[in-house]
Amino acid sequence: MRRPIQKKRALEPDMVYESEKVTKLVNYIMERGKKNTARRVVYSALDEIKNIEKGSDPMEVFETAIRNVGPTMEVRSRRVGGANYQVPREVRQERRLALALRWIVNAAKAGKGKAMYKRLAQELVSASKNEGEAVKRRENTHKMAESNKAFAHFAW
Repeated sequence: MRRPIQKKRALEPDMVYESEKVTKLVNYIMERGKKNTARRVVYSALDEIKNIEKGSDPMEVFETAIRNVGPTMEVRSRRVGGANYQVPREVRQERRLALALRWIVNAAKAGKGKAMYKRLAQELVSASKNEGEAVKRRENTHKMAESNKAFAHFAW
C-alpha cells in the first residue's frame, strides 16, 4: 500500500524580488548547502539581465523564460502486457515549473568558460526569446509526445 501524499511546504518568497519562483531557482542552483553563494549567483544573474536587455525588467524576462521553457506534454513509460509504451501525458503546473527551472539551470551549468551568473543570465534571456538549450529540451519533449500520440489510449 502506498504512503499518504505529504503536504507541500510553502516556500518563503526571496528577500529582493519577493518571488517564490526566485527562491526555487536559488534552491536548484545551490550545491552542498551553500545557499548564500546560490543567492549571489541568482541576484547577479538578474542584475546582468538588466545589462543585456536594456530597459527591461529582469523579473519579466525571468517569468517569460519560465513560461517558454515549461513543457505542456511529456511521455511517461507504461508497461502493458510485456511491452513498455511511451504514453503522452499533460504536465501538471508544479511539475512544469520544476522541469523549466531544472532545464534552465542544467543548460547554464553545461556552458563552460564564463562565470555561472553570466551563463544563467544568458540562458534566461535566450529562453525568454524562445531560443537556447532549455527551449530545445522542451521542443524535444513535445516531439516525443507528438510521435507517441498513438499510445495515448494507454493513459491511466
